[in-house]
Amino acid sequence: MLVDFKELPNSSRVWIYQCSRSFSEQELEAINKDFKTFITDWTAHGSDLKAGFEIKYNRFIVLALDQSLNAATGCSIDASVHFIMQLEKKYDVLLLDKMNVSYKQGEYVAYKPLIDFKKMAKNKAVSLKTIVFNNLVANKGEYLEHWEVPASESWHSRFM
Repeated sequence: MLVDFKELPNSSRVWIYQCSRSFSEQELEAINKDFKTFITDWTAHGSDLKAGFEIKYNRFIVLALDQSLNAATGCSIDASVHFIMQLEKKYDVLLLDKMNVSYKQGEYVAYKPLIDFKKMAKNKAVSLKTIVFNNLVANKGEYLEHWEVPASESWHSRFM
């Protein structure tokens, strides 16, 4: 059951997929259409799932699920991962690789392998004040409050 992302409660579970590049406007239109179809048909053991999504900075796909109606199951999570894998192939991008870091350089969102980010921290090219994206947040409330934060407030601080 597709719901507007803004209408989902802050307790909704979230999954954040960061893209290795920005999507074009044409790609965003197609992804929005595909996501609406996927969520409309997304179920857990035949029961509807109340979910929504948004795309931030043309490169982060945020999927949210209100588990008060029905919780995600292994099969429903597998279905969502399979859908994301299809997007990776269709657009020749990385969305599932968790060994990459996104951070802001001014208004620009940069994307680097974790090893490069560590080197940048060592060389003081990024600092505790650098805005990073903490894709490990668990629910919509955390996403809204603690996703886009200074590195000092995220797991990224261990590299500074």
